[in-house]
Amino acid sequence: MKILKNISVGFVVSFLGSIPLGYLNLVGLEIYVKSGLYNLIFFLCGVVFVESFVIYFTLLFAKQLVNNKKLMKLIDFFSVIFMFALAYVFYLNFNQTAKSQNYLQDYLMYSPFIIGVILNGFNFLQLPFWTSWNLYLLNGKYITIERELKYYYIAGTLIGVFLGMLSLIVVLQTVFQKTNQFSKLLLPVFIPLFFIVLGIIQVFKVYKKYFKTSTLER
Repeated sequence: MKILKNISVGFVVSFLGSIPLGYLNLVGLEIYVKSGLYNLIFFLCGVVFVESFVIYFTLLFAKQLVNNKKLMKLIDFFSVIFMFALAYVFYLNFNQTAKSQNYLQDYLMYSPFIIGVILNGFNFLQLPFWTSWNLYLLNGKYITIERELKYYYIAGTLIGVFLGMLSLIVVLQTVFQKTNQFSKLLLPVFIPLFFIVLGIIQVFKVYKKYFKTSTLER
């Protein structure tokens, strides 16, 4: 019973957590559109590979991570830079497309698995996400992590991440195929703009969390 509960809880949390449109889903969509399902699966395997370590260590050290305010602050500031950097990278790729239609082939010389590992390795926002969720699930006794039971929870979360991202990407591709004009605007306009908006939102969060509080204290 505990095994089934761990798998189910892990699956639901990670599946729902991976559905909101994030930069990994958008990169996965680009890979799927340009190079097919085979490369997309390898990309998602790279994402899940990194996710397994993140979930495991945040599960073991959830309380210590939450109390490490310097680390949480560093993650918040880095996420701002990272979002704007991604917007610039996608915008730059579009400009390269206008000059050369072969830029994607050069990009895909790298293994989609490695691309997934690298991009998710820089996804530091998953640390507070999984730390908060794991702490909540542990405190609420929704999961049990004694001995091998924690591995069933981790397995459930990894399956949820993989299927959640895969489902969203396939659905988005189906929608974009039916709206061809929007699909043409995806890379040059929508994706860079999306990351800029995320960056601005993160700026406001950082300001409200670190600077507004200190101003009020004065």
